[in-house]
Amino acid sequence: MDSAGVKFRLRIHPLFLFVGAVTALTGAGGFFIFVMATLAALEHELAHAFAARRCGYVLDKIVLMPYGAMINGDLSDMAMRERLWVLAAGPLCNGLTALAFAALWWLFPETYPYTDTAFGVSLSLCLVNLLPAYPLDGGRALRLLIGMRSQKAARIAGTACNFATVAAVAGYFIFSCIKRTPAFSALAFSILLFTGAFGGGGSYKSVAFSREKSFSRGIEEKRVVISCDCALKKGLRYLRRERYLVFVLYEGEEFFGEMTEGEYLSALSAGDYSKTFRECTKTF
Repeated sequence: MDSAGVKFRLRIHPLFLFVGAVTALTGAGGFFIFVMATLAALEHELAHAFAARRCGYVLDKIVLMPYGAMINGDLSDMAMRERLWVLAAGPLCNGLTALAFAALWWLFPETYPYTDTAFGVSLSLCLVNLLPAYPLDGGRALRLLIGMRSQKAARIAGTACNFATVAAVAGYFIFSCIKRTPAFSALAFSILLFTGAFGGGGSYKSVAFSREKSFSRGIEEKRVVISCDCALKKGLRYLRRERYLVFVLYEGEEFFGEMTEGEYLSALSAGDYSKTFRECTKTF
């Protein structure tokens, strides 16, 4: 897949295949839960990617990890509020999915036996990702917020939270083994935290288009009428490879001017998406 000039790839970590094989040996029930968890993880990461796309970044790769998926991306050019929104998009999407299943039970109670597993997996993924441990979204948000004041403090706090979380999960697994009811899901979660902290995932790239080939064969033009006082980020939703974009700017009901796709992308490259079209047209 190619979005905004960036080829999208889906890769599978060897440990993912190992966990899949192990769960398959436990019976159809275990493998079904593994499949549901994989689909929920993909939904989670694609929600991150969608939120980032609305902020001017596109995803190049998702790596499937044991009981989850992984994205590593440098969004340092993005405003703090937007980076937090990208982080929140994944858990929010899983939470809304779980809520949708609960609403389905209220409307059609007979669907419960077929959707209770999907509900549990979605809700669990939402809540687990709120934990303050890297590479979970809660841990990323914690590092981001503390890093506003001190990067060193962010690294120390992140490491401490990771250690505490892994220790707690590992302790629970050991306790379950003592009770002769081993919680292998806790062990799998520990593996996710360990491999996720050191494994490489995909990354986000700034939106960019190369129109050389498009112009040589011809391409349709898309004109969007928008207020000149709108922020640049409002225009990101209209960017498409198959259409050349031109913004027709209005001040109230009066024509203000036009901004071509090239001018728009040039303005975005400055990194301040909160600037208005009015401010940026002054530079062209």
